[in-house]
Amino acid sequence: METKKLVLLIIFSSSLLFLWDAWQKELNPPPASKVMTGTTDAANQRHDPLPVPGDGFTASTDGKDHSIAAGIEGVNSSITPNLFLTGEKVTVKTDMIVAEIDTAGGDIRQLGLLKHPSREDKDKPYELLLDKSARFQVAQSGLIGDNLPNHKTKFTVDSNQYNYELETGRDTLKVRLLAPETNGMQVVKIFTFHRGSYVIDVEFEIVNESDSTIMPFSYFQMLRDSNEPAGTSSMVQSYTGAAIYTESEKFQKIKFADLDKNKAEFPTNADNGWIAMLEHYFLTAWLPKQNTPREYYAKRLAPNQYSAGIITPVGAIDSGQTKNISIPFYAGPQEQDKLAELAPGLELTVDYGWLTVLAVPLFKLLSFYHGWTDNWGASIILLTLTVKLLFFPLSAAGYRSMAKLRVVTPKLQRIREQYASDRQRMHQAMMEFYKEEKINPMGGCLPILVQIPVFIALFWTLMAAVELRYAPFVLWITDMSVPDPYYVLPVIMGISMWIQSKLSPPPADPIQAKVMQIMPLAFSVFFFFFPSGLVLYSLCNNILSIAQQWQITRMYENKYGESNNKDKSKKKIKNKPESTSEKNALPLLKDTENAEQSVVTTETSDKPQAQLPAANNKKVVAKPKGNPASRKPKKR
Repeated sequence: METKKLVLLIIFSSSLLFLWDAWQKELNPPPASKVMTGTTDAANQRHDPLPVPGDGFTASTDGKDHSIAAGIEGVNSSITPNLFLTGEKVTVKTDMIVAEIDTAGGDIRQLGLLKHPSREDKDKPYELLLDKSARFQVAQSGLIGDNLPNHKTKFTVDSNQYNYELETGRDTLKVRLLAPETNGMQVVKIFTFHRGSYVIDVEFEIVNESDSTIMPFSYFQMLRDSNEPAGTSSMVQSYTGAAIYTESEKFQKIKFADLDKNKAEFPTNADNGWIAMLEHYFLTAWLPKQNTPREYYAKRLAPNQYSAGIITPVGAIDSGQTKNISIPFYAGPQEQDKLAELAPGLELTVDYGWLTVLAVPLFKLLSFYHGWTDNWGASIILLTLTVKLLFFPLSAAGYRSMAKLRVVTPKLQRIREQYASDRQRMHQAMMEFYKEEKINPMGGCLPILVQIPVFIALFWTLMAAVELRYAPFVLWITDMSVPDPYYVLPVIMGISMWIQSKLSPPPADPIQAKVMQIMPLAFSVFFFFFPSGLVLYSLCNNILSIAQQWQITRMYENKYGESNNKDKSKKKIKNKPESTSEKNALPLLKDTENAEQSVVTTETSDKPQAQLPAANNKKVVAKPKGNPASRKPKKR
């Protein structure tokens, strides 16, 4: 017992320690680490090496080193406040995104999602791609080979137009960047934006006007840091990092920590799949066509600077020939249904952990209810109700067992008090009592254990659903993905947990009983930092559980009370005398016995015990008193 108390105390103390640490991080978040400071770090950004294909992806047959000299001529070399070398800005706006392309390298430096507001300012779109000093993620692309442009090349705008907007009635918008012509090689980089889509087609048009045949390769990569996005809760952790998918190896995460240690393992050569950078709710990914060869790579370039991308062969381009290579680039939210249509396995970027097989159908059911109600909060309530109905038989069995234990708790307490000095005998007596009452002490736990995976899957479903981001419920709850601003739901949640603990049988151990009393308060503090959607789900689940448990407990207590009354009445009938004469004879018999006893007492009390001879130490038999008239007179 002392060991159990010590273990419980350690668990409870550790929980409080973790809670305090998370609370401090939430109140005082650490300052963003400086990704690059000074000239040295800036040089790392400007001198990062180009992707190099493996042995199976030789860029040309001349055997020369195809590395490009670092630095871009003709662009601003200032790195303050921007970490990247800057050229001319080309702004593009569609009905879904607003993007900024820099002619220095032809990178997509900024991309905002118009349908998803920023955490800092609801009037501004969420910046999925950006090139700030505290946090950056950009999309880069280029060609590998002599005299071919890459993300270190200075491009020019083909039409001298720097502001583009998708016009009404048009479904696509194209931006053309020209690379400087070198040794007869003319390359155009084309960006194609689509209406109602987060996909951007990045294409290279290569015109070979030289006298020789070339065999270039193209690369498409994402460059970013490892910092968490702004507004991420420290209480609900999500994955930030690279990921890859192939048909043979399926979905795999490439953690930044593994890249730091050079321990990352992932498939490199394939003819299918994609590579992405993930963060909470959003992702960027390169989606090459199926059945085309490609080489995947992910590496650490500098402290807190990582790249992940693909290398694909363009093929032989003869003199006077033109060839195109195009790869779709996705930058948007993790909307599962739409991701599944873009590429096989892309919906797996919505991270449900090891319970994906349960979480996917739960989210489909949640989306089905949203089609009815057009309110994600109401959909969560309906989903919780559906799950409770599905598990109603199991829950009822568990609550019946708990109700039985609650009813017989006084008897169990008397057994514990009776055998307090003998633990083995006490457990033996309790097991005999359980057997006699037909109670399974574990009956209330097993049904709940079966439901735990489903509830955890539902928890992660609500946590990972981007649809809940800025989704209003009612009144003051305008965003289901952030904590309740007035903490109303967590407080009600704590009250519901306290009520539920009162309906459960109290633990036998006093230490456990005190811990159970503190648990509702401790868990309600945790819920202060959870998103409103998760708290709403837990609250609805608790309310339904309380109603079910109260009804079952009340029914069983009434049933148990009626059975006890019947047993008592049967005992009274069994002990009742068979006839009235026997009932009348009992007092007479008792009077006779009392009379005889009084005579014995009177006669023995007349003589002192010490004067009786030893031989007469026998029981005195009292003679019944006869009629005084029948006695013989004594002789004088």
